Amino acid sequence: MRLVLLGAPGSGKGTQAAKLKEHLQVPHISTGDLLRAEVAAGSPLGLQAKEVMARGDLVSDEILLGMLRDRFSRDDTRSGFILDGYPRNLAQAAALDELLASLGQSFDAAVQLTVDNEQIVERLAGRAKAEGRADDNPESVRKRLQVYDQQTAPVIEFYRQHGQLTVVDGVGALDEVFTRIVEAIAPEKAVG
Repeated sequence: MRLVLLGAPGSGKGTQAAKLKEHLQVPHISTGDLLRAEVAAGSPLGLQAKEVMARGDLVSDEILLGMLRDRFSRDDTRSGFILDGYPRNLAQAAALDELLASLGQSFDAAVQLTVDNEQIVERLAGRAKAEGRADDNPESVRKRLQVYDQQTAPVIEFYRQHGQLTVVDGVGALDEVFTRIVEAIAPEKAVG
């Protein structure tokens, strides 16, 4: 199963991806983790990314796509993957489709976790208090949510138009949300 997890910061994507990874027995690929690993390894793409980040710029779609191409060519992704943090815009969604097609891999679903923005602000305020994260204050969270909504709305519509979007209520206990996701994407693998 090849999945893209979509959802605002604090919607539970990372937490659910970890559970789905175990349940579906496919790797969880976070573009942020992938980027950090490539930089740490000193790979050619990692060195390019490090230079870009040192200037304070965002890593280009071309570099990220190259890292994903390399990652998707590894044996552990033959049965699928869970992609978290990519695509973030329409150009990345189209590029991901082209990349998978060039690798002869099919794409199964984009799962959008929906959580009311005010609930996200509350969730992240709790995380900020517990972990001492200054970037999770209500003002910065609302700004990140606004940016997310602007950038990701076209991506959600892209997957909706392609018949690949599955919308799941991201509110509730961790296991309840997980069960909703599995029932939506793979009823034959449902827990219960």
